Amino acid sequence: MKPILSGVTWLALMMAGCGSGEVGDATPPATPAMSDTPTFTVRDTTISASFEAAGIAEPVARATLSTRLMGSVTEVLVREGDRVRSGETLARIDARDVEARRAQVDAGIADAEALYQDARTQAERFRALYADSAATRYQLEQVETGLARAEAGVQTARASRAELDAVAAYAEIRAPFSGVVTRRFVDPGAFMAPGAPILEVQDASRLRISVTLPPRVSAALAPEASLDASIEGRPASAVIEGTVPAPNGAVYTLNAIVPNPSREFLPGSAATIRVPTGNRSAILIPVGALVREGDLTGVRLKTDAGSELRWVKAMDSVIGTGSMIEVLSGLRPGDVILIGSR
Repeated sequence: MKPILSGVTWLALMMAGCGSGEVGDATPPATPAMSDTPTFTVRDTTISASFEAAGIAEPVARATLSTRLMGSVTEVLVREGDRVRSGETLARIDARDVEARRAQVDAGIADAEALYQDARTQAERFRALYADSAATRYQLEQVETGLARAEAGVQTARASRAELDAVAAYAEIRAPFSGVVTRRFVDPGAFMAPGAPILEVQDASRLRISVTLPPRVSAALAPEASLDASIEGRPASAVIEGTVPAPNGAVYTLNAIVPNPSREFLPGSAATIRVPTGNRSAILIPVGALVREGDLTGVRLKTDAGSELRWVKAMDSVIGTGSMIEVLSGLRPGDVILIGSR
């Protein structure tokens, strides 16, 4: 026998049913929306293992320019940041005392050449006399000795001139290669001592990265081999210049060259070199699956009830072409994650 409902009870049930229908219309169920979201099933992947070492990318060609003269700076023709060409004059030093010595050396050369010409004339005369038996062999040998001494005197005087010219060349500070002036140590009027720095020039077209490696990692490396590197987070290709034992022992220093013809990378930038050490197992997921909230990194894990946010620890750099990233903890093989879900 069916229960008999009063009018009030029947009306209340109808109103409750209408209220439930309105709430369902305002909040669509999550299941249809999740069905359109791409998923990725986590699995173990074999990747190339590597040892990462950090260093600084420094220019291969860098020179601090100085002089062998003692004197005042008369001109500084460049400023910091100026681009210069190889052989271009950058600064000048007062060299009036060198010019005074040059006059003395030139006079000494002229005197030595005159003595040589006189000795040569005497030698030719006594050679003829000796041939006619009009001079003794001893006299001829004395004249020949005088000629040899006169010739040595000329060579000595000319060598003094060459040495003076080399010293005078330091009166003009020239760029040893094309590059950029990175430091200017002096201004006109400054008094310079031999060896004191005047300017610094760098050429950033080739950079050198020096890193420290354990012996087991450096053992298999050979010169001219290519390595992956990054400079300020941007990928770069490095070529091994060589590996040498570090002065303190127990480790090796690896030097690698990075071509930089477009000056894309700046000298002094932080750099990382990755040295391959074999293969290992890793968990890789698409970069688009990551959810970042402040300093935290997570993924949306698909569950029977919908999805949940799980925090993970991921590497800072991507793998390969940049579409995958390694997760160090927080996921295991078989987990299904949502891609592009926020």
